[in-house]
Amino acid sequence: MANPKDPEAQKRKEEIKKADVRLLAQLGYKQEFKRDFKPLEVFGIAFSIIGLTPSIASVLFYSLPNGGGPAMVWGWLVASLLVLCVGMSMAELASAMPTSGGSVFPSGKDANTIGNIAAVASIDWGCAIQVMAAVTIASDDTFSPTSPQLFGVYCAIVLSHGVLCCLGTTILARLQTVYIILNVLLCMVIIIILPITTPDEFRNTTSFALWEFTNFNGWPNGFAFILSFLAPLWTICSFDSSVHVAEESSNAAVAVPWGIVNAISVAGLLGWAINMVLAFCMGTDLEALWDSDQPMAVIFLNSFGRKATLGVWIVVVLVQYMMGSSMVPAVKLSPSVVMVVRLVRPSTAKSVRLTMSIFRIALPFSGWLYNISSYTQTPINSVWYDAILAIAMGLLAFAGDQAINAAFALSVTGLYVAYSIPIVARFWGGCEFTPGPFYLGPLSAPCAVISVVFMTIMSVIFLFPTSPTTTVGDMNYTVVVLGGVLFLSMVWYYIPVYGGIYWFTGPVKTVESSDPNLELHRFTNDRQQNSSSQLSASVSSNY
Repeated sequence: MANPKDPEAQKRKEEIKKADVRLLAQLGYKQEFKRDFKPLEVFGIAFSIIGLTPSIASVLFYSLPNGGGPAMVWGWLVASLLVLCVGMSMAELASAMPTSGGSVFPSGKDANTIGNIAAVASIDWGCAIQVMAAVTIASDDTFSPTSPQLFGVYCAIVLSHGVLCCLGTTILARLQTVYIILNVLLCMVIIIILPITTPDEFRNTTSFALWEFTNFNGWPNGFAFILSFLAPLWTICSFDSSVHVAEESSNAAVAVPWGIVNAISVAGLLGWAINMVLAFCMGTDLEALWDSDQPMAVIFLNSFGRKATLGVWIVVVLVQYMMGSSMVPAVKLSPSVVMVVRLVRPSTAKSVRLTMSIFRIALPFSGWLYNISSYTQTPINSVWYDAILAIAMGLLAFAGDQAINAAFALSVTGLYVAYSIPIVARFWGGCEFTPGPFYLGPLSAPCAVISVVFMTIMSVIFLFPTSPTTTVGDMNYTVVVLGGVLFLSMVWYYIPVYGGIYWFTGPVKTVESSDPNLELHRFTNDRQQNSSSQLSASVSSNY
């Protein structure tokens, strides 16, 4: 580890800082955030949002009825490899244009915002369920939560995340290391200790755990297997959160793409191991597990006993809470929509005006949302905007289980719409793409094709109901929620006089290449201020 007082290390640090500012300026934006996220912490924010164990606990009810053990093991493996393709395609874009807008650049802000807010809602709703599961375990199964009680806990969790995410960037960055350690320790407890403590009556044979296909919903086995992908896809999701802290990261063009790829890779491997262990230790009565309020809690209870389960479950709840605390700042809105101009010809841009209506710049109250606190250098207004929308989405719980479950599917579908657009725009936008340090070379195009085809197919499949014989009560309402928001976006864009079609002209840059007095840091200390003219000249010389 380099000595912080080493002149060479300090010189290298300053060079990286200047390079980050120059690259951001070339994209049209001035430096407004503190760059406090180190590479490990950039990885940590994506890995903590994935939150393996609590995420798997939240979505076991998708795997169990749609394949059981084979879906948990082989479905996870197949889906993880495909998600890695998506992640590598996104990492290339993040390396070339590391701004906090993330997948917003090319064309899908509202899709990205919808998906991320749905992710906040689904993560915090899962956390509320897990809190209530802990209470149920502690009460010896005498307590059963009601929908209003669940919603009250959910609101408290969302609001507490809002408060936490209004803290300074330095605090949020340092928390990521703690999150990584807790996540890995919890994974190790399950992978190593669960098989040791599981009684013989709950240990499954290899043939049952890996090959006995269980189908409770009535779809053909092949389609049911694909439906089970929602579990790994929801778990290994929102990995673009690393991009959303790009303007707060050191050496962002390298740290951000590798943060994405490493988070997906580590989550894929550890998640596969966890699912393998669960498949061998969950017993054969999968229908009883599926009917329980929290299948993983039942598996732990059967293996660990009540007291040990309560202790482990408290850690699960804590890690799930950490997921939400990392997710809220990742949803923060930024001014970055520059990639659409860089990837799409001006003449082609007219054909994507409808898509542009879902940009951040076209959101209601965008001027207020863009405000950054001068004290913490965090977008406080955006945090509370997202928190309020997440609470509103939580009201779906009162419409029934299928309605709130739409938040899980919507978080994947909305994000996949947002992820697909920039990847497509890169190859068919009509402008030359300049790769960053992370580049796949000749594998770039095949990886992009696989990613877009996969995301398109899964976005459609996740709109299907859980059963082919559906009723009003068990209909999949994801299409209603997503369609409703997209409809409102169209109205906002085309409404006479006030619609975005009358005033939206493209991304608003905060830096002009001809500006000789480029403001590099709004938050600089005295030492940095004394050298600002030198940095400005350095930036200008690169245009």
